[in-house]
Amino acid sequence: MEWLSSLVARLPYPSRTMQRAFAIAAIVAQGGIGVTGSIVRVTGSGLGCPTWPQCFSGSMFPVEHPEYETLTQWIEFGNRLLTGVVGIVAALCVLAAWRIQIEYPNRKRLVKLAWTMPGGVLAQALIGGVTVLTGLLWWTVAVHFLASAVLVWLAVLLLHAFNEGDEPPRWKVGQADRNLLTMLVVAMGALLAAGTTVTGAGPHGGDPDTPRLDAPIETLTFVHGALLAVYLIVLAVLGLRWIRLGASAALWRRYTVVWAVALAQGALGSVQTALGVPESLVSFHVLGSALVIIATASLWCAARERGPVISHTRRENKPEVVAAE
Repeated sequence: MEWLSSLVARLPYPSRTMQRAFAIAAIVAQGGIGVTGSIVRVTGSGLGCPTWPQCFSGSMFPVEHPEYETLTQWIEFGNRLLTGVVGIVAALCVLAAWRIQIEYPNRKRLVKLAWTMPGGVLAQALIGGVTVLTGLLWWTVAVHFLASAVLVWLAVLLLHAFNEGDEPPRWKVGQADRNLLTMLVVAMGALLAAGTTVTGAGPHGGDPDTPRLDAPIETLTFVHGALLAVYLIVLAVLGLRWIRLGASAALWRRYTVVWAVALAQGALGSVQTALGVPESLVSFHVLGSALVIIATASLWCAARERGPVISHTRRENKPEVVAAE
């Protein structure tokens, strides 16, 4: 690894703008691949490429086939190609973090977070292969989505890691508020998991012949909605405490964004149910899920600090201390 580290050391030191750009690109890529996956599902293109890692046996690309429409093949194949884009973004994050650690060896947490990006791409590729080879079983699709949710969360943490120090976290809120924030994250995780069961029992399985979850969708939808209510109640209690005890402007900004995104997502889900889950709204709901994760993760990060971050600019040839938000 020493020879590889020496190669990385020859790269230009990433500016703060580049660091931020790579991390934001990781958030967009990890969330976006989930959205494009939903497009594959609602268009019934999940088995447009019936094998993995090849599209068809003996070919990495779509081929003329009497059993598979050309359009569905290219929709599924296009989603696979996007994995390569996500992988490139992940590699850029690792190189940037690695280059920073070479300059500042104590930045180990930053590098560990950066490595979760390509690690996640590899894991998602394997999960995607299992999903295809098992004929799009609903629970494999659910695992695929939930893995994306975790990676979106980690990408937000990575963005903050580029802009904060490496000291142990110091919380800006009290223990009770920390407990409420933990409850909020747990409620969000349960909400996302419940949403995958609604999808599993719903009409959009990715292929007309895919077996669906044998459970009453009305009950699953009720549970999903109830968990959203729990999430919003915890969020409301947290806000009431901050009104009484006070909170920073940064916390209030991110708190407000969480409310806006969560309410919009809830309203969209209600419209979907009322209209019978039209295909055109499914991908927007998946996008909304990613935005809820991003907003919640940003609120979590704003509630603690890790000291100032030291950035180094080769052009100025001197260290610059930048206070973390």
